[in-house]
Amino acid sequence: MFRGYRALFAPQGAVAFATSVALARLPMGMFPLSTAVLATGLHRSYALVGLGGAMAWITIAAGGPRQARLVDRYGQAKVAVPAALLAAVGAAGLLTVLYTDGPSWLYLVACAGSALGPNTGSLARARWAYLHKGDEAALHTAYAYEGVVDELGFVLGPVIAMGLIAASSATVAFVTAALLQLGGILLLATRRDTEPPAAGPTVARTADDSLRIRALGPLILMLCATGVVFGTTEITTMGFAASHGDKGSAGAVVSCYALGSLLSGLAFGLWRPRGSAVVRVRWALAAMALTLAPLMVAHTLPTVAAVLFVAGFATAPVISTSIGLVGQLVPESRMTEGFTWTTTGLVLGISMGSACGGWMVDHFAAGTGYQLPSLAALLALVLSVAVRPAAYQKAVTVP
Repeated sequence: MFRGYRALFAPQGAVAFATSVALARLPMGMFPLSTAVLATGLHRSYALVGLGGAMAWITIAAGGPRQARLVDRYGQAKVAVPAALLAAVGAAGLLTVLYTDGPSWLYLVACAGSALGPNTGSLARARWAYLHKGDEAALHTAYAYEGVVDELGFVLGPVIAMGLIAASSATVAFVTAALLQLGGILLLATRRDTEPPAAGPTVARTADDSLRIRALGPLILMLCATGVVFGTTEITTMGFAASHGDKGSAGAVVSCYALGSLLSGLAFGLWRPRGSAVVRVRWALAAMALTLAPLMVAHTLPTVAAVLFVAGFATAPVISTSIGLVGQLVPESRMTEGFTWTTTGLVLGISMGSACGGWMVDHFAAGTGYQLPSLAALLALVLSVAVRPAAYQKAVTVP
């Protein structure tokens, strides 16, 4: 039954590098919560905390692809380690600003600095692409597995952070997250046996290479619309729970979405894909739109939780299949950059969805924002029509 996962981890060093990356990704769910509790506890406003989070996301979106390009040219260890050290310095600066009651602009600069770390998901996917080059079945399992690791980070991260906050303090939770991120990257850097070879600083960039990167545009737009689904769902659920006098349950309700996605990812990794990846992602987006539609008429938190749990099963097929398309759209020498661009699309979509959903929470009746997720999934489905790797490959191979 688990033959696909056994084959995935069969290459020498695969388990070690995967463990290192998993450690480095736990802080994804730890930093937002520990930073918010720490900052508000030290008399900072929620608005400033929100601006700091936005600054971090902007830094990730703007700098991530450029950093990934350096990774492809010079190698993961040579770029990821300095980036992780810079992020650690930024995290230390953020703590210093908070404890010394420094100016707001310096707090925002520190938030940006703390977001300079490498995109660990892209590093991991590039390693899987190198280890299982040409093995579509193994890569399908790899991308599904990486989606599961992402969900675990977002589910377990806040739980670990809350446990540390309750047992000690928000400062301990924040420092632990920073050390896990840095330690995971340093451990990953020691696994040179699974690191993709660097293309080199003087590698030629052909016209076809540029065309391939531009061909990611439709896929990035599609994932941006998909990100809107996640952003609006989370913020609307927070407002919906607060309106029902049970604000504390919002995290548990949103976790039902992540749990459905996690279970789906595990099962999806065992399934042997058939046919075109583009067709599969369109079916998955249609399923996402259909399963999210009942949110429009949900009136209780248990109902919302049940709908999100079911809808979560469409998430893994959408994300992992979309990530798999990167290998068909970008050259091998720019694989990390390609993976990072897709992550950037998702991040931008989540940010836009969160902003739009938050505005609706403030200005409309509770739950009004639940009209958006299904519509955003439908928009992603429409945008997927422009994702045509087969047509692209034909275009660039004809003299």
